[in-house]
Amino acid sequence: MRILAIESSCDETAAAVVEDGKKVLSSVIASQVEEHKLYGGVVPEIASRRHSEAILGVVKKALDDAGISLSQVDAIAATFAPGLIGALLVGTSFAKGLAMAANKPLIPVHHIAGHMAANYLAHPELAPPYLCLVASGSHSHIVEVCDYTKYRVLGKTHDDAAGECFDKAARVLGFPYPGGIHIDRAAKLGNAHAYELPKPKVASNPYDFSFSGLKTAVINIVHNAKQKNEEINKNDLAASFQRTVCEILSERTFLAAQNLGHKTIALAGGVSANSALREVFEKECQKRGMKLFLPPLELCGDNAAMIGCQAYYDFLAGKRADEGTNAFATFPLEESENFCKKF
Repeated sequence: MRILAIESSCDETAAAVVEDGKKVLSSVIASQVEEHKLYGGVVPEIASRRHSEAILGVVKKALDDAGISLSQVDAIAATFAPGLIGALLVGTSFAKGLAMAANKPLIPVHHIAGHMAANYLAHPELAPPYLCLVASGSHSHIVEVCDYTKYRVLGKTHDDAAGECFDKAARVLGFPYPGGIHIDRAAKLGNAHAYELPKPKVASNPYDFSFSGLKTAVINIVHNAKQKNEEINKNDLAASFQRTVCEILSERTFLAAQNLGHKTIALAGGVSANSALREVFEKECQKRGMKLFLPPLELCGDNAAMIGCQAYYDFLAGKRADEGTNAFATFPLEESENFCKKF
């Protein structure tokens, strides 16, 4: 089964052709990073306009690279939630029109489910049940993957996502957007124990996250130093910040794994590309006798191949959309299984 998948939830216009949820026949991404870098972050209005300009060419190239025509596609999939609403509407509207014109089934895919599915492309042996940490610029979730389309969210952030915290800390340190990769590089040159930073906990749920206090602590350190005309070691602060984020993410995840008895762990999302986070999880899993699955770096960020993979399992589960399907800026992952029954 060949699925043409479209992803447009943030600032990457992506299309891919995936066969049977395993084999990537093509994957095309048009990134807007250089333009948004001028503003220090994603500007939603600009993102939507660039998606509108790029999507036709990206989809055509995905089909050409796969060596097939639209008539040879069995279904069309698109990210319907969550994300920037204007950006999502471009992708879902284009997919709806294409599906209607070509008389193909339309499969709506939840973005977080797509990130987790990236591991299936790289590790066909991975199968539910397992525990997955999804960490990106907009999401920080600990998810119990009960089946390929059934999820239980055990923990999530109450404020900033981990990736958002990386970007904001990087900005105050003077690094360009996107900040995560620059924090990672600087941290390799610094002392990770130079600063002791807060690790906020959420009283209502031991698996939940809160990163706003950590972000504020970094901002205050930099601002206080400037007021006193003192120099700070950016590499040391970056390393200490990165260590703290990794400890927060790993401590919550392994606590959930221990309490629920999971022996298989996966990482997903843009932050899963962070070298320190991967190292921490590798060491902890080895120490605890757990299996760890990491997505390759090219599948950590937003892409359509992961959407095509998840769409295959959604299709097998009977998920279909029609011309009335909408896009949503927020939509609970646990309810995505019944999305088409509700709308």
